Amino acid sequence: MQKIIFTVTNDLTYDQRMQRICHSLTDAGYEVELVGRLRPNSRPLPERSFTQTRLQCFFDSGKAFYLEYNIRLLFYLLKGGFGILCAIDLDTIVPVWMAGRLRKAFLVFDAHEYFSEVPEVVRRPVTQKVWEWVARWFIPHMDRCYTVGPGLARIFEEKYGKPFTVVRNLPYHQPDMWQEHPPARPIFFYQGALNEGRGLETLIEIMPAFPHASLWLAGEGDLSRSLREKVRAMGLDTQVRFLGYVYPSELPQLTRQATLGFNLLENKGLSYYYSLANKAFDYIQAGIPSIHMDFPEYRRLQDTYGVFHLIPDLDRANLVAAIRKLLEDEAHYDALRENCRKAAEALVWEQEEDKLIALFKALHGH
Repeated sequence: MQKIIFTVTNDLTYDQRMQRICHSLTDAGYEVELVGRLRPNSRPLPERSFTQTRLQCFFDSGKAFYLEYNIRLLFYLLKGGFGILCAIDLDTIVPVWMAGRLRKAFLVFDAHEYFSEVPEVVRRPVTQKVWEWVARWFIPHMDRCYTVGPGLARIFEEKYGKPFTVVRNLPYHQPDMWQEHPPARPIFFYQGALNEGRGLETLIEIMPAFPHASLWLAGEGDLSRSLREKVRAMGLDTQVRFLGYVYPSELPQLTRQATLGFNLLENKGLSYYYSLANKAFDYIQAGIPSIHMDFPEYRRLQDTYGVFHLIPDLDRANLVAAIRKLLEDEAHYDALRENCRKAAEALVWEQEEDKLIALFKALHGH
C-alpha cells in the first residue's frame, strides 16, 4: 500500500487523536508517517508502529513560527516518497497542497476544528480573513475531506462544496478504566488545553462554593500562567491542582479518579459551538458524569445516550446549581453513571476506525 504522511503543528507527544489514526492505518497495511515539530521542552517520543518526525524551528510561536514551519514542512515534503498527504487543519494545508501537486499525490484534509472560528482567531478579524481565504482556496482542491462531527461536516459541505466524512474522535474501549466507586471527597476534573474560551476561569471562581472538593486541571496552554495566578490570588492553592502535561497513556488513570468531568466551552465562535471534544467520550469511558454546554453535538449525544448534564450558559449560578444537583441527587448521578456504562460499549474507536480506513482506501479504488 501507499505511504501516508500526516502533518500537524504540535510536537506529537500528547496528540491522542493522531496516534489513534496513525495506528489504525498502519494496522490496515499503510506505511504511515506523522510529522510535527520539536519544541524546546519536547519530551522523547515513545516508539510506535508508525514513523514520527519532528521538525526543529527557530521560532516557537506567532506568525513567524507558522511561516517558518510551513516553509520547513514544504521542503521536507518535497523529498517525496509518499502517495497520500493529509493536512490536519488549515495551518499545514498550504505546504501539503503544494508538495502534493508537485509530487502528484492524493490530498486529504482533516478538519479537527473550524479553524477560522476558534476564539483566538475570531477576536483578530484580519487573521480570521487570512485563514478564511486559505480555506476557500485550498479545501475545494483536496481529494477527500473529513471532520469530527456532523454539525461541522454540514457547514463545511455547504461552504466549500466538498463532501466531508464524519470520523468522531472516540477513545479505545478501556474496560479497566471504569470507576467502580466515586471518591469520598469530590474531585472535579478537566482535561485538555488551558486556552481561551474553555470556561476555566469560571470553574476556578466557583470552587469556594465547594470547599471540600478539589479541582484537577490536566494540560497546559495559553492561560497556564494567568490561571495559576488567579488560583493564588483567590487562596485556592490547596483546592486546585495543576497536573501539567499528561501522557495519553497516563490520562485514563487520572480520569477514573474523578467525581465529575467538565467541558465548559464558551460560545465564542462556531468551532466551539459545533465541537465534539474527545474529553466528552473519555468521561463516558470512565463512567464519570460530566457537565457540558447545551451545544448541538452534546445535545445530540445526550438525547441518544443520556450521559451528560447540560447547562445553557456559563452563568456561575447555573454551574453551581448543576454541580450541586450531581453531588446531592444520588439517583440522578447513578443514572448518568449507568448510562455511561452502556454508551461506553458503543462510543469507541474500534467502531469508528472503519470509516477512516474506507476513506483512504477509496482514494486508490479499493
